[in-house]
Amino acid sequence: MAKAMEGDGTPVPQRLLAAATRLFAERGYDRTSVQDIVEAAGVTKGALYHYFGSKDDLLHEIYGRVLRQQQERLDAFAGADAPVEERLRGAAADVVVTTIEHLDDATIFFRSMHQLSPEKNKQVRAERRRYHERFRALIEEGQKAGVFSTSTPADLVVDYHFGSVHHLASWYRPEGPLSPQQVADHLADLLLRALRPGGTSQR
Repeated sequence: MAKAMEGDGTPVPQRLLAAATRLFAERGYDRTSVQDIVEAAGVTKGALYHYFGSKDDLLHEIYGRVLRQQQERLDAFAGADAPVEERLRGAAADVVVTTIEHLDDATIFFRSMHQLSPEKNKQVRAERRRYHERFRALIEEGQKAGVFSTSTPADLVVDYHFGSVHHLASWYRPEGPLSPQQVADHLADLLLRALRPGGTSQR
């Protein structure tokens, strides 16, 4: 049985995930071996296989942990007792902030998702679809209530916003002029501006 903690007291699964995330982002999934990961984490191969089973499992978990957090937060925004425009804006900004907070994870995912096993790839796509459908439901709610314009299909609005989110890893730099929240506010404003009847902007 592998120890739950080693070395500095950080749980072994967290150490393995941190090491794998750093190495996958720096070198790429293909160029990172299991030996590289366990050496960086300061654990044995037995510990890795005990907690994750394979390098593929690590790649899956790197993405899954962020998506689970984002799904929980989206569900909270969507279920809040607030006007639909406020709920959508909160959700739209939140996914930007949480993506920036996990830029390495986003970089790894979009660069390496195709290297997941077919089963795990299917799971990830299903999880992403659930998130997008929940987000789209907020837009559709606002459209049915007459708060949002119906001139653009909700699916296209979702693709528009998440296209911006997916490109964050390619250009955002922590040392740049905009904070994560400022980027989130700008992108959320663009989304709401596109949805308002007549295209007027207001906060």
